[in-house]
Amino acid sequence: MTVERFGDPSGMAMTDAPAPAPGPGELLIETEAIGVGGVDAVIRRGTISGYGITTGLILGSEVAGTVTAVGPDVDESWVGRRTWAFTGLGGGYAEQALARVDDVVALPEGLSSIDAVTLGSSAPVAHFALAHAHLAPGESVLVRGAAGSIGIATVELAVRGGASAVAVTTSSAERGARLRELGATHALDRSGDGEPDAPASFDVIIDIVGGPDTAEFVDRLTPNGRLVLVGAVAGFPPADFGGRLLSSFQQSRSVATFSLDSVPVPARDAVRAEQFAAAARGELHAVVHDVLPLAQAAEAHQQMDDGTVFGRIVLVP
Repeated sequence: MTVERFGDPSGMAMTDAPAPAPGPGELLIETEAIGVGGVDAVIRRGTISGYGITTGLILGSEVAGTVTAVGPDVDESWVGRRTWAFTGLGGGYAEQALARVDDVVALPEGLSSIDAVTLGSSAPVAHFALAHAHLAPGESVLVRGAAGSIGIATVELAVRGGASAVAVTTSSAERGARLRELGATHALDRSGDGEPDAPASFDVIIDIVGGPDTAEFVDRLTPNGRLVLVGAVAGFPPADFGGRLLSSFQQSRSVATFSLDSVPVPARDAVRAEQFAAAARGELHAVVHDVLPLAQAAEAHQQMDDGTVFGRIVLVP
């Protein structure tokens, strides 16, 4: 599934291509499940086309399946193993996908490929974002845009980390109720309001949304509070949003960005493997909105654009 035209999902098209061959340091994976992530939608819209991304790109960064071949310098014992893999900024929406061996993690028994691509990127982002925010037991957390897979994982991990309150912003009471079932203590509307007993400010805000309202949430930080921006579903914050920090200088608030790319590979893989094992034991939940054929990837993207997805949509070849 390639991007033939940036913009709405109608610019995506199924194409035939030769089977890829793994080069040095690479594995070839016969995909069983493909995660549909927010970054895929950002790329498809053309939001980051200035980063050298051009039309003809095969979308998708996250797959799970069975290794069928390895590059000349890769241990052949990988062949036949079920794995999760990060394919980079693209290459995942395909029957066969290439990945670097450094971006592959073996799957434990009892974890499906569908659950693996629901958690494989999102749960590590949630884990390290909370660590980046220096969340301590007893502190309050707000997850902005909590209905996606990163937000859901952040809620569960904040609860496990001993947060005193875990509030979420979401678009409906129904979604708020589902997030409460996963551990949220307060369900707020998209502006951060809606429950009179919710904290007025928060020690930590994990922001998956970004966009023009980012500055309003800077104002919701406690003294010494930390906002970590892990996504930009609504676009980049306005250029002057840092003015809110300066106008509350004596509050010692801070704003940071976080990308999983900044985490060393061994640490990233260790956390991912631990989370896969926890999911196989039922201690971490993969919330799957729907499973669609690869040919219906445009429908999956339309649902994301419409804001109807709770959790993650997974594609299957």
